[in-house]
Amino acid sequence: GTLPFLQQVRAQGGRYLFLTNNSSRGVSDYVAKLARLGIPASPGDFVTSVDAMISFLERRYGPSEARQKKIYLMGTDSFRQQMEDAGFRILTSLQAGENDRSPETVDILIAGFDRELTFQKLEDASRLLTAGTEYFATNPDWVCPTAWGAVPDCGSICQMLEHATGRLPYFVGKPQPDMVYLALEKTGCRPEDAVLIGDRLYTDIACGVNAGIDTIFVLSGEGRLEDLETSDVKPTYILNEIGEVFGKGTGNGNETQ
Repeated sequence: GTLPFLQQVRAQGGRYLFLTNNSSRGVSDYVAKLARLGIPASPGDFVTSVDAMISFLERRYGPSEARQKKIYLMGTDSFRQQMEDAGFRILTSLQAGENDRSPETVDILIAGFDRELTFQKLEDASRLLTAGTEYFATNPDWVCPTAWGAVPDCGSICQMLEHATGRLPYFVGKPQPDMVYLALEKTGCRPEDAVLIGDRLYTDIACGVNAGIDTIFVLSGEGRLEDLETSDVKPTYILNEIGEVFGKGTGNGNETQ
């Protein structure tokens, strides 16, 4: 029901944006992926956790000061390239020479969903955390879905580092409201005219709640109706699938409200 839903949004003069916590790919990769799924999209239709991280760093330190910080990035080459394209100083190794490692020279450690994770990155991150380096991460998601099942996402990697060092990062992506704020700014949409649709209570729906906009929890992905019984996060609406937003769903599945 996704494509008919998006077509209906456009037909009614609305605007849709895709918000993703996945920092491992650039926007061009997402445009190509959606094209393969038959969903037309342009780079301007996305807000990513990398966008949120850049905005967060600029607010925290100031735009020019943030770009002077030495940042160790535990993420993919794509993530690194996006940050460097935005003017940030990025390190991907503490190895300055064969036996020369100095975590004290690094200002910030940033973690993301890293499909290119190595033990050396984990060791470097542990050294930085032990040295007291400031620590941020793109998203708290425990798992990332694949065609065959789930793999550890950024939240799981950060939990592993917590067990080793006792430290957790400040997570910048969903459920923090920044990505919604960026979406509203990009579109000029008022909060009361926006809705966030997602299948994860603890990231998607919590993001909308924290940003003060309506939310729709769909049961066609990771989340289940019984998750609401143990969660403090409450969506505005609960639907079986996205097609039901315009009353065009299959009508199968759990009860909705």
